[in-house]
Amino acid sequence: MANSRTVLILCGDYMEDYEVMVPCQALQAFGVSVHTVCPGKKAGDSCPTAVHDFCGHQTYSESRGHNFTLNATFDEVDITKYDGLVIPGGRAPEYLSMNTSVVELVKHFSTSGKPIASICHGQLILAAADTVNGRSCTGYATVGPALIAAGAKWVEPTTPDVCVVDGSLITAATYEGHPEFIQLFLKALGGKVTGANKRILFLCGDYMEDYEVKVPFQSLQALGCQVDSVCPEKKAGDRCPTAIHDFEGDQTYSEKPGHTFALTATFDGLDSSGYDALVIPGGRAPEYLGLNQQVLNLVKEFMSSGKPVASICHGQQILAAAGVLKGRKCTAYPAVKLNVVLGGGTWLEPDPIHRCFTDGNLVTGAAWPGHPEFVSQLMVLLGVQVSL
Repeated sequence: MANSRTVLILCGDYMEDYEVMVPCQALQAFGVSVHTVCPGKKAGDSCPTAVHDFCGHQTYSESRGHNFTLNATFDEVDITKYDGLVIPGGRAPEYLSMNTSVVELVKHFSTSGKPIASICHGQLILAAADTVNGRSCTGYATVGPALIAAGAKWVEPTTPDVCVVDGSLITAATYEGHPEFIQLFLKALGGKVTGANKRILFLCGDYMEDYEVKVPFQSLQALGCQVDSVCPEKKAGDRCPTAIHDFEGDQTYSEKPGHTFALTATFDGLDSSGYDALVIPGGRAPEYLGLNQQVLNLVKEFMSSGKPVASICHGQQILAAAGVLKGRKCTAYPAVKLNVVLGGGTWLEPDPIHRCFTDGNLVTGAAWPGHPEFVSQLMVLLGVQVSL
């Protein structure tokens, strides 16, 4: 897909982890060119992110997320070259809303009529830029008073996935609303989706990698696919803890606690025949899921049927354990090469780390930086297309 649209994401230290990476990589997978900037930083610098989750307390919890690498320089931004703006939430908007350059940039996008998609606490920047006066919008509940004071027609977020559209302005309450949020923004950019009447199953487990489940899951939902997630010994509504694996200069990746991920279906009694594809996230879950015979049988069913199977990072440990890599070409996280080779697969070097490969019905990727390729290659196998 040719990049016929270019969008800007306005970043800052301790923006919410999901709220920057999910729209960034989803849009890239759909063929949109994405530039990410932060005041005072340049291309190649990184922003620490925050994991905001709901753990039963009076407000959300916060822990450290992935480090997000910027690909453009704020001081060099020419807004005439962009077709839309995305503003993540988290804590960054609290101080970005006081930055004159940020406020002026948002005003320019607003007066130009180009679509602005802002989520959670990002709406504090909209309020500072006087772009919500007289317009309907939502946000995380605690930003309501500021938006009302700025003249907004406040829409109460009765559920975490609420999204509101008013002209070129798209607002959402939390990252749970990403599927509709991204879908609405894509539509505002002139995007059209075809072939998305697909059912896709995610094979989950405790301490799967945080990005590697949420990014493809919500990306496929944003296309209009029906996506389910299951985990052995768990049922619909149960949650899996996730792990944040990042590259921070050590000999191997670091690990931090991630968000908890809600399952949508029950593993026991699952009928795989009703699904069009299987996705296997990486992280630490595949180490033990590969010991579960029901899991291996499920993987064998999908592979033998010729349905698309997309597996990333350590997910290929399950493929190897299931004996389905014999005669197949694939990649994985480099430390999983041994599993792939011993499993009879032909190893494809992931150089650079975002490389993904398709061999017949099998899509494999090495790590979460490859999500745009990973999702787009799965889309090809599914027959899902985005035109821009």
